[in-house]
Order: sequence, then structure tokens, then C-alpha cells
Amino acid sequence: MSGLGKLITIGSLGAVLAVGALSATPASAYIACSRWHDCWRAPVRVAYPAHVGVAWHPDTWAGYRAPSYHYWATVPAGRGYYYRGHWRRW
Repeated sequence: MSGLGKLITIGSLGAVLAVGALSATPASAYIACSRWHDCWRAPVRVAYPAHVGVAWHPDTWAGYRAPSYHYWATVPAGRGYYYRGHWRRW
């Protein structure tokens, strides 16, 4: 095989491996939104009490920017959720 043929083969293999690695990478976090349209980032999905009505979205979801949603970048330590702008632990 010529030098150019090897280069093309190696480049193609590298591209295939890169695409495979990207598609297998899970989201680094989630965006959780309560039924009161308070949203926050969560590193893992956990089961919330039913009355909170948490909806889970991928980390790339931009819907929280809508005027009807409130996004809280700061999440206090411990398990909890936002209720009308206030963090409630549970």
C-alpha cells in the first residue's frame, strides 16, 4: 500500500472511532424542571415525590430559557427541588 493509501485508511479509521466515541458518551448532566416551571441542573436522575412533578430534559435542552420557566444555576447541597424560587430539601 502506498503512503497516501495508508494515510487515507488511518484517517478514515480515526474518523469512525471518533464518531463512535461521541455517540456513546452520555449526557454530563440533566435539566430538571418542577411542575412550577423551576428548573435546575442535576448530575443524575433521581426519583422525586410525585407532587413535585419533575420533568427531565437532556443537558442541551434550551426550553428553560422560555419566559414561563425560571432557571436556577445554583443548587444547594443535598437532595431537594425548587418550589416557586425556593429550595426545599427532602
